[in-house]
Amino acid sequence: MPKYTVTIGLEVHAQLTTQSKMFCACPVMVGEEPNTNTCPTCLGLPGALPVLNEAAIEKTILTGMMLGCSTPPVVKWDRKNYFYPDMPKNYQITQNDLPLCLGGGIPLYDLAYPKDAQKSIVNPGKSVKLTRIHLEEDVGKSTHHDKFTTIDFNRAGTPLMEIVTDPDIDSAEEAFACITSLRQILIYGGVSDADMEKGNMRCDVNISIRPEGQKDLGTKIELKNINSMSAVRRAIKYEVDRQIGVLDGGGKLEQSTWRWDDDRGETIFMRGKEDAHDYRYFPDPDLIPLRTESIVARVRPQVPELPHEKRARFESDYGCSAYDAGVLASDKALASYYEAAVSADLKVPAKKVANWVINDLLGLMKDSEEGIASCPVKPEALNELVAVVESGKISNNQAKEVFAEMFTTGQSAAPIIKAKGFEQVSDTGALEAIVEQILAANPDKVAEVKGGNEKAMNWFTGQAMKASQGKANPKIVTDIVRKKLLD
Repeated sequence: MPKYTVTIGLEVHAQLTTQSKMFCACPVMVGEEPNTNTCPTCLGLPGALPVLNEAAIEKTILTGMMLGCSTPPVVKWDRKNYFYPDMPKNYQITQNDLPLCLGGGIPLYDLAYPKDAQKSIVNPGKSVKLTRIHLEEDVGKSTHHDKFTTIDFNRAGTPLMEIVTDPDIDSAEEAFACITSLRQILIYGGVSDADMEKGNMRCDVNISIRPEGQKDLGTKIELKNINSMSAVRRAIKYEVDRQIGVLDGGGKLEQSTWRWDDDRGETIFMRGKEDAHDYRYFPDPDLIPLRTESIVARVRPQVPELPHEKRARFESDYGCSAYDAGVLASDKALASYYEAAVSADLKVPAKKVANWVINDLLGLMKDSEEGIASCPVKPEALNELVAVVESGKISNNQAKEVFAEMFTTGQSAAPIIKAKGFEQVSDTGALEAIVEQILAANPDKVAEVKGGNEKAMNWFTGQAMKASQGKANPKIVTDIVRKKLLD
């Protein structure tokens, strides 16, 4: 059987975090009563004229800057004509030949791949090339019932950024990583909530397969409106197998559009694919071309530190491992929490704080739907706990018990330590007395240490901890034992 090369391109639609719609002043709000945030413009009523949303243009250009795109000196808007119930004007205002952003790329972060693929990344360090980013308006929302369909136009006219990649993706795992990495960058820039589950980011996938060695791309099949990253991966795998089955069976693939049915786990034919001429693009006569030079200059200072840049800084400035830095930088809110915990008034090792955040805090947070924003342990409280452990006042095991209660109650460490009686004895005189009693009672162990087995000193430390009911400072005890036996 012939082997095939898979080529994938993505079209990611991300709603922008603006207060109003793209061409009118209607508010962008989720969860409102259907068809309440509408006006003659977003309903496409005769005589209503569009007005450009400046904030949406700025956020799109900012996205382009974060992804290394260029912005042409002049851009324009066009009408894309098609007839569908959720498009009230029967055309969509979009950008065709002069979009806001050209070129650029999406870096694929290692931890953005599916967990089961992170140890076998085929192209580490890859950046997926972008074709363009253009700005348009979203459509309404159709809800299909048994015998009728209802339409909510509240979403119609919402600023929608379409990010189009080149056919530069080789596998379902790379597609997953591309969307995940892009989502991180959009959130870092504050341009979109990028939550696929809530519908403010959606994805179309273009797939073609061709026999190995063939230069020309195969027939393009489009999968429409996939609304979760895991569904993207499943849909690609299914569709690639389907297309291979068609070719291996002697069939021919036709350019077409399919949809992914997640419940059935299969793609379903929708329609033959339209080409650009089918949409009859022409410049929107109500919107003049826009010069971008002044907007680009205004937006450039807003470019934030990006996830890969923050990861590198966590490694160089805080001594984090590459993995820890990647985990912390993968979520903007988590990275901010970590930096707040490190930079609190009390000075503690940044690497130790990272360990607590990744190994303990994230474990307790795994069932939280709101993420780190709802964390009951404030950054300064975590800093305080780590400082207490580093000072030797409580043991690491005691600290874990204290931390669990901090997470449950929202209290700081100090009152919990006091209530549990965890404050360690650091009085040198008292600890010396305990050590001397243990040494006197165990001459054979003393001889073992003096004979060269320094590891046996740990036994004395353990006995001192038992004698003090766990309250002895183990570091001070060990120092006393060493001084009495070896100095």
